[in-house]
Amino acid sequence: MSDPFRIDGKRALVTGANTGIGQAIALGLAERGAHVIAAGRRSCAETVDAIAEIGGGAEELVLDLADPAQAAQVVGQIEELDILVNNAGIIRREDSVSHTEADWDDVMDVNLKAVFLLCQAFAKNAMARGDGGRIVNIASLLSFQGGIRVPGYTASKHGVAGLTKIFANEWAAQGITVNAIAPGYIATNNTADLQADETRNRQILERIPAGRWGDPFDIAGTAAFLASPAAGYITGAVINVDGGWLAR
Repeated sequence: MSDPFRIDGKRALVTGANTGIGQAIALGLAERGAHVIAAGRRSCAETVDAIAEIGGGAEELVLDLADPAQAAQVVGQIEELDILVNNAGIIRREDSVSHTEADWDDVMDVNLKAVFLLCQAFAKNAMARGDGGRIVNIASLLSFQGGIRVPGYTASKHGVAGLTKIFANEWAAQGITVNAIAPGYIATNNTADLQADETRNRQILERIPAGRWGDPFDIAGTAAFLASPAAGYITGAVINVDGGWLAR
C-alpha cells in the first residue's frame, strides 16, 4: 500500500518561497516527493539549492503579486500543476484613521486579489485536465481576530478565509480541495522585531500554551499534509497552527 502522506510526482507552486514560512513549505513538499516551483518577486535560488541538497527537484519563478492579473496569467500557463500554496503576503502597520488608500490597495492586491486570481487560474487548468488538485492558502490569526493598526491586513486575511470556503464549496465536486492554514506567532525575519522586544516577547509567550514561538516547519508539515492524499476528504477548513493561542 502506498504512503498516503507522500506526494511523489506532483508539481507544486509555492508563492513567497524565498524565505520564512514559504521556504519551509517548499522544502516540506519537496521532502515528500513533489517537484517545487518556488515563486517570489525576489530570487528563490536559496530555496532551490536547499531542495537540491536534500535530493529534491525544484525551479524558481519570478512572480510579482503586486500585479495580480499578470501573476495569474503566468500561473494559468503552467498546465501541469497539482498543488498551489498561496503564501506570499505583505503588511502595512498604521492606525486605522491614518491607513492610506494606497496602503489598503497594495495589501489587498497581494494578499487577497492575487489569491483569488491564482486560485481561479489553477482551478481552470485542474478542471480542464479532470484530475483535481490541492490548494493551500495561508491565512492568519487575524482571519479570526481584529488585531491593532493593521486594518488592510486584517480585512485581507478575513477575505482569504472566506475565499477558501467558497472555493471549497464550488470545486469539491471537481476533486479540488481548498484549505487554509492560520499560523500563530512564527519565528521568522518578519517577526524579528517582536522577538527582540523584551516586553512584547514576554506577553506573546505568556499567551501561547505551548510556551514557544512556532517554527516555519510547523506550518510546512500541515501544508504538506493538506497537499497529500491523506487529506483528500478535508476541504473548506481553516486550520490554526498557533501553539494553542486561539484556545487561550
